[in-house]
Amino acid sequence: MNMLFEFLQQNWLIFLIALIILLVVINVVKTMVKWALVIVIVAAVAVYSGISWNDINQVVTTVKDETVQKLQDQALQAMIDEAKKATYEVQADGSFIIKTDNIELKGTEGSSKVEVSFKGVSLGKWEINDTIKTFMDTAKQR
Repeated sequence: MNMLFEFLQQNWLIFLIALIILLVVINVVKTMVKWALVIVIVAAVAVYSGISWNDINQVVTTVKDETVQKLQDQALQAMIDEAKKATYEVQADGSFIIKTDNIELKGTEGSSKVEVSFKGVSLGKWEINDTIKTFMDTAKQR
Protein backbone atom coordinates (compact mmCIF):
# COMPACT_ATOMS: atom_id res chain seq x y z
CA MET A 1 0.00 0.00 0.00
CA ASN A 2 2.79 2.43 0.86
CA MET A 3 4.38 1.77 -2.51
CA LEU A 4 1.09 2.61 -4.22
CA PHE A 5 0.72 5.89 -2.30
CA GLU A 6 4.31 6.84 -3.09
CA PHE A 7 3.73 6.08 -6.77
CA LEU A 8 0.57 8.21 -6.75
CA GLN A 9 2.45 11.11 -5.18
CA GLN A 10 5.17 10.91 -7.80
CA ASN A 11 2.80 10.53 -10.76
CA TRP A 12 -0.20 12.58 -9.67
CA LEU A 13 -0.21 14.58 -12.91
CA ILE A 14 -0.60 11.43 -15.04
CA PHE A 15 -3.52 10.28 -12.88
CA LEU A 16 -5.12 13.71 -13.04
CA ILE A 17 -4.90 13.74 -16.84
CA ALA A 18 -6.32 10.20 -17.00
CA LEU A 19 -9.19 11.22 -14.71
CA ILE A 20 -10.01 14.26 -16.86
CA ILE A 21 -9.95 12.11 -20.01
CA LEU A 22 -12.23 9.57 -18.30
CA LEU A 23 -14.72 12.28 -17.32
CA VAL A 24 -14.74 13.69 -20.86
CA VAL A 25 -15.25 10.22 -22.36
CA ILE A 26 -18.07 9.40 -19.96
CA ASN A 27 -19.84 12.72 -20.59
CA VAL A 28 -19.34 12.97 -24.36
CA VAL A 29 -19.49 9.43 -25.72
CA LYS A 30 -22.93 7.84 -25.35
CA THR A 31 -22.42 4.27 -26.62
CA MET A 32 -20.77 1.03 -25.67
CA VAL A 33 -17.57 2.51 -27.07
CA LYS A 34 -17.54 4.73 -23.99
CA TRP A 35 -17.09 1.80 -21.64
CA ALA A 36 -14.49 0.23 -23.90
CA LEU A 37 -12.50 3.47 -23.78
CA VAL A 38 -12.89 3.67 -20.01
CA ILE A 39 -11.56 0.12 -19.65
CA VAL A 40 -8.62 0.86 -21.97
CA ILE A 41 -7.71 4.03 -20.03
CA VAL A 42 -7.96 2.32 -16.64
CA ALA A 43 -5.92 -0.64 -17.91
CA ALA A 44 -3.27 1.70 -19.34
CA VAL A 45 -2.96 3.54 -16.03
CA ALA A 46 -2.75 0.21 -14.18
CA VAL A 47 -0.03 -1.06 -16.50
CA TYR A 48 1.85 2.24 -16.26
CA SER A 49 1.69 2.12 -12.47
CA GLY A 50 3.32 -1.30 -12.43
CA ILE A 51 0.36 -3.15 -11.01
CA SER A 52 0.30 -6.66 -12.44
CA TRP A 53 -2.60 -9.08 -12.80
CA ASN A 54 -0.89 -11.24 -10.17
CA ASP A 55 -1.05 -8.33 -7.71
CA ILE A 56 -4.74 -7.78 -8.44
CA ASN A 57 -5.41 -11.52 -8.24
CA GLN A 58 -3.61 -11.74 -4.90
CA VAL A 59 -5.64 -8.86 -3.44
CA VAL A 60 -8.92 -10.38 -4.66
CA THR A 61 -7.98 -13.79 -3.25
CA THR A 62 -7.00 -12.28 0.11
CA VAL A 63 -10.24 -10.30 0.39
CA LYS A 64 -12.29 -13.36 -0.60
CA ASP A 65 -10.54 -15.60 1.93
CA GLU A 66 -10.95 -13.06 4.74
CA THR A 67 -14.64 -12.60 3.90
CA VAL A 68 -15.30 -16.34 3.85
CA GLN A 69 -13.45 -16.78 7.16
CA LYS A 70 -15.50 -13.99 8.79
CA LEU A 71 -18.74 -15.54 7.52
CA GLN A 72 -17.69 -18.93 8.86
CA ASP A 73 -16.84 -17.42 12.24
CA GLN A 74 -20.20 -15.63 12.35
CA ALA A 75 -22.01 -18.83 11.35
CA LEU A 76 -20.30 -20.81 14.10
CA GLN A 77 -21.13 -18.10 16.65
CA ALA A 78 -24.75 -18.11 15.47
CA MET A 79 -24.84 -21.90 15.97
CA ILE A 80 -23.71 -21.45 19.54
CA ASP A 81 -26.16 -18.62 20.21
CA GLU A 82 -29.18 -20.11 18.44
CA ALA A 83 -28.83 -23.82 19.24
CA LYS A 84 -31.74 -23.81 21.69
CA LYS A 85 -34.04 -22.26 19.05
CA ALA A 86 -33.12 -24.73 16.29
CA THR A 87 -35.68 -27.00 14.64
CA TYR A 88 -34.69 -30.47 13.48
CA GLU A 89 -36.60 -31.99 10.56
CA VAL A 90 -36.07 -35.48 9.17
CA GLN A 91 -36.84 -35.78 5.45
CA ALA A 92 -38.40 -38.82 3.72
CA ASP A 93 -35.04 -39.77 2.16
CA GLY A 94 -33.37 -39.93 5.59
CA SER A 95 -31.62 -36.59 5.34
CA PHE A 96 -32.14 -33.85 7.90
CA ILE A 97 -32.48 -30.08 7.95
CA ILE A 98 -31.71 -28.00 11.02
CA LYS A 99 -32.98 -24.41 10.87
CA THR A 100 -32.72 -21.29 12.99
CA ASP A 101 -33.34 -17.66 12.10
CA ASN A 102 -29.86 -17.37 10.58
CA ILE A 103 -28.51 -20.90 10.07
CA GLU A 104 -29.56 -23.85 7.95
CA LEU A 105 -27.74 -27.19 8.02
CA LYS A 106 -28.51 -29.99 5.59
CA GLY A 107 -27.00 -33.43 5.81
CA THR A 108 -27.52 -37.14 6.15
CA GLU A 109 -27.18 -39.19 9.29
CA GLY A 110 -23.72 -40.73 9.59
CA SER A 111 -22.11 -38.35 7.10
CA SER A 112 -18.97 -36.46 8.09
CA LYS A 113 -20.07 -33.29 6.28
CA VAL A 114 -23.06 -30.95 6.33
CA GLU A 115 -24.12 -28.21 3.96
CA VAL A 116 -24.21 -24.86 5.78
CA SER A 117 -26.15 -21.72 4.85
CA PHE A 118 -25.84 -18.51 6.86
CA LYS A 119 -28.48 -15.81 6.39
CA GLY A 120 -29.47 -17.42 3.10
CA VAL A 121 -25.90 -17.55 1.74
CA SER A 122 -24.49 -21.00 1.09
CA LEU A 123 -21.11 -21.51 2.76
CA GLY A 124 -20.57 -24.93 1.21
CA LYS A 125 -19.99 -28.30 2.83
CA TRP A 126 -18.23 -28.31 6.17
CA GLU A 127 -16.62 -31.10 8.12
CA ILE A 128 -18.59 -31.76 11.29
CA ASN A 129 -16.57 -30.31 14.17
CA ASP A 130 -17.38 -30.09 17.90
CA THR A 131 -19.45 -26.89 17.52
CA ILE A 132 -21.54 -28.31 14.69
CA LYS A 133 -21.97 -31.63 16.54
CA THR A 134 -23.18 -29.81 19.67
CA PHE A 135 -25.54 -27.70 17.55
CA MET A 136 -26.95 -30.84 15.91
CA ASP A 137 -27.35 -32.66 19.24
CA THR A 138 -29.09 -29.67 20.83
CA ALA A 139 -31.48 -29.38 17.88
CA LYS A 140 -32.31 -33.11 18.04
CA GLN A 141 -33.22 -32.84 21.73
CA ARG A 142 -35.81 -30.11 21.13
